[in-house]
Formats: sequence, C-alpha cells, structure tokens
Amino acid sequence: MREVSINARTAHEQANSAAVEVMLITIEHEALETPVRLSTDPTERLSVEPLRYGTRSRWNSADPLTDPYFFVLVSATLPSDQEDAPTAFSLTLANVDNDIAKLLRSFTTPPTVHMALVMAESPDDVEREARGLQMTSADGDAEIVELVITRQEIEAETVPMDRFTAQRFPGLFR
Repeated sequence: MREVSINARTAHEQANSAAVEVMLITIEHEALETPVRLSTDPTERLSVEPLRYGTRSRWNSADPLTDPYFFVLVSATLPSDQEDAPTAFSLTLANVDNDIAKLLRSFTTPPTVHMALVMAESPDDVEREARGLQMTSADGDAEIVELVITRQEIEAETVPMDRFTAQRFPGLFR
C-alpha cells in the first residue's frame, strides 16, 4: 500500500483546496558539474536580478539554500496504452532559460531523470517519486523544449536469467 501524507489526502478529497502539488525534476549526467533541478511551482522568489522563482527542497540530496529547484512551465503528455507504442512520456518545458535549453539539447548519451511529487507547503516530504528514468531526446527552440523520458527497458532483460542445469537447480533433477 502506498503511503500518502495527510496534507495530500486532504487536498485530494476536498472539492476546492489551496494545497498545491509540485513536481520536482532532477536531470543528472556525467557531463554536468551539478544536476539540473526544475520545479513546476513558483513557491518562492529565489532572486531579483535575474528574476527567478522556484522551490527549496531537500529531496534527492539537494541543499535548499544552494541547490533550489528552478520554476519552469511544464506540460506533460502521458504514455499511450497501445501495445505498439513505446512506454515513453514527454515533458514540454516552456520559457526555459536559454542556457538550460542549450544544455538539455547538447547531451550525446542519455541523462538520468528523477522526479518527485511533493506538496508546496511541505517540499521535503515526498508523496510519489520515480527514479532512474532515461531522457531519450530533447528537441525544441528558444521558446519550448520537449523532453522524451522513458523507463529502462525491462523487455531487454533475459528471461529466465539462469539456465536450468543440475548444478544451478538441483531440485529439478532428482
């Protein structure tokens, strides 16, 4: 059973709630000195010049004072439930900083993406999280960047992993 905080449960059960769910996104790659941290909520003003908003959270070993999650407008396209379609979804980031957009489009090997759902009033308490996803592409222009994200392919794993030999599975050969 999945644990849900009382704040999240109350927000979901009320018809109108002031509670805000925030998605925190961390993009890691060996070419990056520090991970790219993004948030879907302008929880607080982080700086005046340049004007930046974001969320401060300790999730994924981030220091709230030095490693905030910067606010970006995000829209999501969920994966298709068709059998032939890949199990990938896309996040469209609008009005992204030019440096972040250029950086996200520059990777030659897939970066790792971690995502967490938190409440704005308690950003350190994770409601849900997905770790170890892979970003397969990042396309866009100066206005938007579309990230295509997928899980690692479990279909590529060999099944069964071990061979059924007398040494490995002696109970089958009695």
